[in-house]
Amino acid sequence: QVQLVESGGGLVQAGGSLRLSCAASGRTFSGYLMAWFRQAPGKERAFVAAISGSGGSTDYADSVKGRFTISRDNAKNTVYLQMNSLKPEDTAVYYCATKIPPAAAFNTWGQGTQVTVSS
Repeated sequence: QVQLVESGGGLVQAGGSLRLSCAASGRTFSGYLMAWFRQAPGKERAFVAAISGSGGSTDYADSVKGRFTISRDNAKNTVYLQMNSLKPEDTAVYYCATKIPPAAAFNTWGQGTQVTVSS
């Protein structure tokens, strides 16, 4: 069993930055793909970014490319999302997630952290 706990959300003005953290506990962390998703009010949960187990491969939603950076520290069992040049449309609850084998889909989620970007 893996537990994920997000932190780092808050209120920021447009153009500002935040760094989200997701701490994992319970099992070996380094082998797992990790991802960030977000859900804005009235919208479905959407993919934001993902990082491979080694950290050598990353993927981003088009809407955040060039502004967000996903990274991980396997020694600390933590994945990060550095968010720069924030826009009001980035306002959402941000969740980290992972796939625990043999699942093909993301099956373990954190509780979420609120990010609010004011204009």
